[in-house]
Amino acid sequence: MKTQSVFTTGQAAKVCKVSQQTIIRCFDNGQLKGFRVPGSKFRRILRADLFAFMRDHGIPTDSFGTDPTEPSKQTESTGKLKVLVVDDDPDLVELIVSVLQDDGRFETRVATNGFEAGMMVKEYRPHIIVLDVMLPDINGKEVCIRVRSDKTLENVKIICISGMVERNKVKELKTAGADDFLQKPFETDTLIARMCRLLETESVAA
Repeated sequence: MKTQSVFTTGQAAKVCKVSQQTIIRCFDNGQLKGFRVPGSKFRRILRADLFAFMRDHGIPTDSFGTDPTEPSKQTESTGKLKVLVVDDDPDLVELIVSVLQDDGRFETRVATNGFEAGMMVKEYRPHIIVLDVMLPDINGKEVCIRVRSDKTLENVKIICISGMVERNKVKELKTAGADDFLQKPFETDTLIARMCRLLETESVAA
């Protein structure tokens, strides 16, 4: 069964067993982290943020199974490649996570800003980071610099994604520590192929 990664306020209300208005109020006052769909007023909540909200407010989290913000204890035994997706676009995040999960070789975690990414990369120890360059707090270049400044993370691969096309900007990202760059919009097959090349694994799942 596929794990849902992004929730509407109505879906979040059902999971928490509260009214949708309660979820909307908590979203709007900042108690529940989330993002609005670009170009609309629709609210969306990422799985890890909903789990954190439920945990902090004493709401039973049985429906989630394991904590999505914690590293998987089974990753090493299952041999899956750990991917940290860093992007604040909920639609793109949902697409990438869904494709990687369907592939079967990857385990995913999500961060929606540079601060979260910095915290999660140290705890989760991903094999690769799919990093949006334009984040709401700090840019992807700064994230690259911070990751590369930690010697314990030197083997972590970073593939940056962005709609920008300036060659000098791409060069700056690679100088800061990015291993590859992919321009938005892109095909998910291309993303997986680039990831597999960096991780030195087969580009097509067996």
